[in-house]
Amino acid sequence: MASTGTTTARGDGVAEMPLTGEARLAQLAKAKVARKRREKIIEALLLLAACVSVFTTVGIVYILLKESFVFFTQVSVWDFLTDTQWTPLFDDAHFGIMVLLSGTITSSAVALLVAVPLGTIIAIYLSEFAGHKTRETLKPLLELLSGVPTIIYGYFALLFVTPLLQKVFPELPGFNVLSAGLVMGIMIIPYVASLSEDAMRAVPMGLREGSYAMGATRYQTAVKVVVPAALSGIASAYILGISRAVGETMILAVAAGMQPNLTLNPMEPAATITSYIVQVALGDLPHGSVGYQTIFAAGLMLLLLTLAFNMLGYWVRRRYREAY
Repeated sequence: MASTGTTTARGDGVAEMPLTGEARLAQLAKAKVARKRREKIIEALLLLAACVSVFTTVGIVYILLKESFVFFTQVSVWDFLTDTQWTPLFDDAHFGIMVLLSGTITSSAVALLVAVPLGTIIAIYLSEFAGHKTRETLKPLLELLSGVPTIIYGYFALLFVTPLLQKVFPELPGFNVLSAGLVMGIMIIPYVASLSEDAMRAVPMGLREGSYAMGATRYQTAVKVVVPAALSGIASAYILGISRAVGETMILAVAAGMQPNLTLNPMEPAATITSYIVQVALGDLPHGSVGYQTIFAAGLMLLLLTLAFNMLGYWVRRRYREAY
């Protein structure tokens, strides 16, 4: 007859008696309980790691709302949104956030005019035209740009790009949004190019082969087949680039002048929301004063602006996922 258990060996080499059916079932049940316990512990650790980002976001929103509420008890929301001056540190204080929003939007627009077309072109080349060795060489070099400290980009804009632009535009002031936006666009290129290239590489090869079978060229396949199929991922790269541009600080603090002007002209100095926060946070304003509370109101506006762009990106991704 076949044995109903298994034979185990002890450390001294002497074989133990075979396990009975009940003992074997008990051993399997014990191992199953231990495995479930380990899985529960791992699941709890993973859940805790996932909740860290959620708790951090909730904490940031709570602090901004709490401090902004104190600010808006002293300054009306209407004046905050409609006033055309931003002089919270003067005796004749004005709190028009549109002044900072204009600088933020102008600098971000200049940066995106550089990053979006160049990043998309680079992504198409790396995905559809570059050989394996070329891609493996160029992509790490491209991503190296994202590792350069932004303060270095700021001084590069101030000491190199601005004098270069002044040769073309002699009336350009030493501090201006144009040079800061151009350099910021160069900094954002790796984000747009890398994520867009990853989205294009994820397009099934069958779509390309079908396009080639219909007689399309590599360029036609890349532009009319691959790019539309990867549009949701490319849109995500654009939204990330926009969020990166809106949240940039040091380049604008160094090269844009930090002068609160209500203008959309990139050839003038301007202040952005982030550069103003840096300016006040490094000053000697007393904690709890109206001037100090402005950084939380400005931060809340920046958070809402970034949230709007992220929701736009979510809508674009959802729409084109359904379309393609």
